[in-house]
Amino acid sequence: MSTDILIEKITEKKNPTVAGLDPLCDYLPQSMITGNSPAEKADAILRFNKELIDALCDIVPAVKPQAAYYELLGADGYRAFCETVKYAKSKGLYVISDGKRNDIGSTASAYSKGFFDCIGTDALTVNAYLGFDGVEPFLVEGKAIYILVKTSNKGSGQLQDLELTNGKKVYEHIGDLVAEWGEKSVGKYGYSDVGAVVGATYPEQLSALRERLPHTFFLVPGYGAQGGAAKDVAGAFRNGLGAIVNSSRGIMCAYKKQGLPPEKFAEAARKEAIRMRDEIMGEI
Repeated sequence: MSTDILIEKITEKKNPTVAGLDPLCDYLPQSMITGNSPAEKADAILRFNKELIDALCDIVPAVKPQAAYYELLGADGYRAFCETVKYAKSKGLYVISDGKRNDIGSTASAYSKGFFDCIGTDALTVNAYLGFDGVEPFLVEGKAIYILVKTSNKGSGQLQDLELTNGKKVYEHIGDLVAEWGEKSVGKYGYSDVGAVVGATYPEQLSALRERLPHTFFLVPGYGAQGGAAKDVAGAFRNGLGAIVNSSRGIMCAYKKQGLPPEKFAEAARKEAIRMRDEIMGEI
């Protein structure tokens, strides 16, 4: 089971966090960017990612590249995305691709094969709005998915908090579906390969969903730059397991907060990843 592998990496490093690799060229030392073409920018982003991975691979168990930041550079950016995944895996890291894909069955199948077979990612974020036939193609043996349940953005309540005729909130209903869809893939640690995205910015709902979904592993965005703190994510865990917490800008751009020059980005990222780990481990 894919989630078993992630849990073992978390346990080995005593660190339930994932570093988001969502790079913009503005985050990079300008000396890394040799020109304005998409190919040159993509090459710089790949070098940036590799230096971050080298600095973090003995601390964090996983990385989470967000596909959009690569796709904005077209084919060259897509190449950088694929090479980032490959390099992270060569360093022993678990890779969660953040693509939030969903479509009708045949198109969903194409997305699934692209990310899992061609790119080789370990897990993928998925939107379940089209229902089970849009999710089923992503249920691949040996791979994991994280379905959007209660997202960290401010506007999430416009849809996710609506009450259905049976009294459930939309996000509760989606959470129940996630649990149902994951029943056949529960691993030896009690968590399935069908996980949920639940934001740190809604700690009450996060804690309630943990109780509601005892066998669902959580991917928790919203820590750091979006305002979530260690105390906010504590409710995602049970006996120290059950979730992995993401920080993207907080790690990539840690040099800004630490008052260091951009050239020190990897050193600053490592320091922030250690601080984040220690802060969260102190709460769970």
